[in-house]
Amino acid sequence: MRLILDTGEQLGVVPINQALAAAKERNLDLVEVAPGAVPPVCRILDYGKFRYEHTKKEREARKHQKVVLLKEVRLTPKIDEHDLAFKARAVQRFLQDGDKVKVTVRFKGREMAHPQLGKQVLDEVANRLDGAGSVERAPLMEGRSMTMILAPTVPKAEKPQKGETRADTVAQAGAAQL
Repeated sequence: MRLILDTGEQLGVVPINQALAAAKERNLDLVEVAPGAVPPVCRILDYGKFRYEHTKKEREARKHQKVVLLKEVRLTPKIDEHDLAFKARAVQRFLQDGDKVKVTVRFKGREMAHPQLGKQVLDEVANRLDGAGSVERAPLMEGRSMTMILAPTVPKAEKPQKGETRADTVAQAGAAQL
């Protein structure tokens, strides 16, 4: 097996008995890090500390990730202008919060004979977004409802100038708002 010491130094290919003896001599553990390699790679390290740092990194990564929810807004093909504006503002707010939005037009009775009215309503909602989102899935008829999925558009972060850090850029943006 290929052996790597706790200092990062590579000892090369050594028999397993010698690797175990080296680990015991340092009061550390022998951990197989790449079993699929030829020969397998093992490392001498403190396994408890390794597991602690690994879970700490995972926790930190989870803290910085954003969970995208799928919100739903329901409409009818005969919706009034003001109601449509109100619902479009709700869709825009959801998109600005970073959530995806499923916009659904539900058809009742004879409304099923005019699916183009539902498509017009969905297109009007998409037009009122003012760049807050984009159509991820075009309007699609599913039984008695027509659905469209909208995804938020991610605003591009300002890049810092040469010799300037990200914190400087953020501070300047905050000062400009005051």
